[in-house]
Amino acid sequence: MTDFKTIQQAIDKGSGKVHLRGWIYRERNSNKFRFIVLRDATNIIQCVIKKEEVDERLWDLSVSLGIETSVEVTGTIKEDKRAPTGYEVDVSDFKVIGESHSFPIQKDQSAEFLLDQRHLWVRSRYMTSILKVRHTVFQAFREFFNKKGFFESHMPMFTPTSCEGGSTVFAVKYFNDKVYLTQSWQLYAEAVVFGLEKIYTIAPCFRAEKSKTSRHLSEFWMGEMEAAWMDLEAVTKNAEQLIEYIVQSVLKNNRQELEILKRDVKPLQKIKAPFHHLTYDEVLEVLNSKDKLNITWGKDLRTVEEDALMKHFDKPVIVMRYPKNTMAFYKPIDPENPKVALCFDMLAPEGYGEIVGGSQRDTDIHGLIKSLNKEGELLKNYQWYLDLRRFGSVPHSGYGVGMERIVSWVCGLDNIKDSIPFPRTMLRKSP
Repeated sequence: MTDFKTIQQAIDKGSGKVHLRGWIYRERNSNKFRFIVLRDATNIIQCVIKKEEVDERLWDLSVSLGIETSVEVTGTIKEDKRAPTGYEVDVSDFKVIGESHSFPIQKDQSAEFLLDQRHLWVRSRYMTSILKVRHTVFQAFREFFNKKGFFESHMPMFTPTSCEGGSTVFAVKYFNDKVYLTQSWQLYAEAVVFGLEKIYTIAPCFRAEKSKTSRHLSEFWMGEMEAAWMDLEAVTKNAEQLIEYIVQSVLKNNRQELEILKRDVKPLQKIKAPFHHLTYDEVLEVLNSKDKLNITWGKDLRTVEEDALMKHFDKPVIVMRYPKNTMAFYKPIDPENPKVALCFDMLAPEGYGEIVGGSQRDTDIHGLIKSLNKEGELLKNYQWYLDLRRFGSVPHSGYGVGMERIVSWVCGLDNIKDSIPFPRTMLRKSP
């Protein structure tokens, strides 16, 4: 059996005979040489086919090799600083595995064209670099909570009620009934947390927001946690530690990918807890005094306000105690100020907006009923949730992390659609 090595393993070996397999990333020809840049999941390497060193059949075959042809290559690797990654393979033999002619993706094509060709564009070094960073982000999330003794838990994707507001749910036919695609695991997590006490998940979520911005997806992945006995101060501290852990994990494991993406790592190196903490009132003071936005109290912060605020900071900002009347029903009032809720958002620097949202959970059954009635919800649909307050409730808190927003931020992406292999938005449901 042929001992194939990955390209990175061959580079690490540095010399001697190697067997490689991958796809043709670039190619150029002359009368005496064929230069092929081969790619696999680990790296790229230049391979040289010399006319005088291979038989006529192989030389003629090499002329037909198109971009994305899959091949097996045998040759001798050596250091060559002129080559793209500093090493070159003198090819003695190669075999075509899968032909590729007239590959449709060329240089300088539009973002929409690349989205239409996403099934092929995911092969690009640009996309594979992002997906490797995404892998690290997801792994770091799990590592963080596993080290803290949390249990990974999973909740339904089909739900009978909304969690974040009925106007942004996707309705789905469910046999002879109707249900909704989940907006968040939270309500079910609040049931499980009274058994396991500390839980987390990473799962798809769905929001039918009619948004065409560079920050929104209709289907996205959310990392969420819920913990018993945790108050607002403790849950925000946990969120700070998590984001620091994720960013530092990417810096440790993905320097090569960040270089390919041309991501300046200096801003990321500053991401160390503690972060900046501001109340909603303090945010309005900054925006009204420094940015002259004249925001009235009680207005929820939009993208324009978040971006204006973050121009004053180079680390994430935790905004706490938003007006209660703009918050979801499960966020409790602050006993020291009934106009605001015990909640927080974390905003990323560099214009990447909200990356974390969380709160203490309301344990007052009467307050929950009042809030549900105000939002026009049918109480009969939430009786199981209200049972959680009837039978041994305790203080508890949780938050959700937009995983694609984290990936976009650490990669320095212009659009969140590139943070996921196949994005789903208001205007895009294929390929």
